[in-house]
Order: sequence, then structure tokens, then C-alpha cells
Amino acid sequence: MKRRTFLTAALALGVAGCAPAATGGSPSPSASGPAPSASNARATIGLSYIPNVQFAPFYVGQSQSLFDGVDAAVSVRHHGSNEGLFNALTAGSEDFLVAAGSEAMQARAQGVDVIAVGSYYKTFPVEVIVLGSSPIQQLSDLKGRKLGVPGRYGESWLAVQVALATAGLSEDDVKIVEVGYTQVAALSGKKVDAVTGFRTNELVQLQAAGAEPRSLPVAPGTVPLVSTSLLTTAAYAKAHPEVVRQVIAAVTKAIEATAADQKAAIDISAKQIPGWTEAARPNAEAVLAATVDVMALQDGKFLPALDPAQWDAMSAFLEKSKLIEKPVAAADAFTNEYSG
Repeated sequence: MKRRTFLTAALALGVAGCAPAATGGSPSPSASGPAPSASNARATIGLSYIPNVQFAPFYVGQSQSLFDGVDAAVSVRHHGSNEGLFNALTAGSEDFLVAAGSEAMQARAQGVDVIAVGSYYKTFPVEVIVLGSSPIQQLSDLKGRKLGVPGRYGESWLAVQVALATAGLSEDDVKIVEVGYTQVAALSGKKVDAVTGFRTNELVQLQAAGAEPRSLPVAPGTVPLVSTSLLTTAAYAKAHPEVVRQVIAAVTKAIEATAADQKAAIDISAKQIPGWTEAARPNAEAVLAATVDVMALQDGKFLPALDPAQWDAMSAFLEKSKLIEKPVAAADAFTNEYSG
């Protein structure tokens, strides 16, 4: 399974030597060692890309000992540069994974034992982005124009399918251009008329470059796709239900702490990001602010429960659009049993 564009740290932070991960390969070391535990349980949390400020809550959680209440040895592990998204989870070297709910549902259709147990991004972050001067004012204006995408995979590609359905268009109505992870350059250089990109990444980069971008949601209201979530396996949840509850509670506190003091969160994250320099701080501040925005806290509180209606809508959309190998009922792909 190819990877999505969730984190492209080199561009988002301007940190040299960083790049998005791909498939295959060997694991990377944990970002830090496991926390002490009174039990023999282990809770290794997989962060699916290299260190990035978008993972700040996990660094904050460790720094502020928010995982100490988990009755398991908690550690955070970044994936290797050539590692498949679900490889470590299915191999048993990870117990949790931070990845898109849409990818989890697609993986489940392929027989992977994965379920979503908590939210991370509450608002779908992928949008169609155009330059401020573009005549494209609504999604239907994409007809006959060049739309840049990283590739025909991952969250960005699923977002394209939703956008086209919203606009009443088909793939034949637009000119799909695969630009890899160069959406910002492709749009800025006017090689394409629009791109799909993340509010937490490409949109921030374009704003920082003074391009005055505009973004168009891929659907009105709630998008029928679930973005970044906290995943585990049904087997692990059955074996360690209290640990799952405790991890969700700890991540929730860490998100709230990150949102409450974003400067401190960046200071903590900087220690985890290879090649960090203070020159990266302004961009990091913008990225983290956008990340907190899509987490949609309410009066400083984060609600980890997943939206059943959104999961039902995603199940129906993926099946109708033939974007999934076989139907997967929403109830089989997520649960709120542990987030209450």
C-alpha cells in the first residue's frame, strides 16, 4: 500500500534531510524509550512518518509524563523511510498507529486486523488549493483544468474522488497530473491550475511563500472520509482494553496541553526533529496552529470519540466509488468503546 501525504516534513518545516516515507524496508528506532509499567503490557505507538511538529502531542505527552498513568510500557516509534504503513502493526512490533481512518478501512478490506479507537484530526484536512488569482471559485470550475495530485493513492487521491463527486464531475472531466510531493512548486509555477493538499502542510507553505492561496473543501459539511486517527488491532484491544482506554485518555490530555501552550510544544518537538534550527520556528508555528485547528478542540477540550455517521458515510462512499476491495461495515472498522 502506498503512502499518503500526511507529513512532508522537509517542506513543512524547512528541515534539511527530511522526506516522506515509502513502502517496505526496516524499522527506525523509537523516539524514546518505554515508560515504566506495573504490568507486562506494552504500548508502542507508531507515528507513520519522520519526526514532525504535527506529532507534537506525543512528544508533549512524553515530556510531561502524561503517559505515566498507562498500565503498560509506552514508547513512541517513527517509521523507517522505506516502511509500509501497517507492516509494524501487523507484525506485532507496534500496538497503536497514527494514520488515516480511510486507510484503515481500505486495509481492513484487505484482511488487516486494524480498528480505529480514537480521533486525532477531527476535521478532514485535505482540500483543493488554488492561487488567489485563479478563476476557479468552486469545485465545478475544475472541469477542463489541470489538477495536481501526489499520485493515485492515499488520502489526497480519496479527496479527489470526493471533490469530483461533489462537483458532479468524473476523472475524464479534469486533467489529472501526478506531481509527486511537489504540489507547492507545481501550483506556484502554474504547471497545474489546482492541487490537492493538506491545510497543515501545503496550504501553510503557500501562505508562507506569499502566494495568497485559496482552498476549497472537497465536500459541503462533513466530508465522507475520516482522516488521522488512533488505530490498533482488534486482538490488542480485546487483550488490553484498559490500556487502550488509558492511551486514548493520555493522548487526549497531550492534545489539550499542546493546544494550550503551542510555544512549549514547539520547544519540546524541536528536540525530536533532526536538523532543527530556529529558522524553522515560524513555519513550525504555522503548521502547529493549523494542526490544532483541525483537531477542533471545544473550549480547550478535545473529544476523542469518533463520528459514527462519518464512518457510515465513508463506508458507503468507498464501496460506491469502488475504492475498496470489498465492503467493510463501519461498525467493523471503528469503535468508541474505549474513548468514553
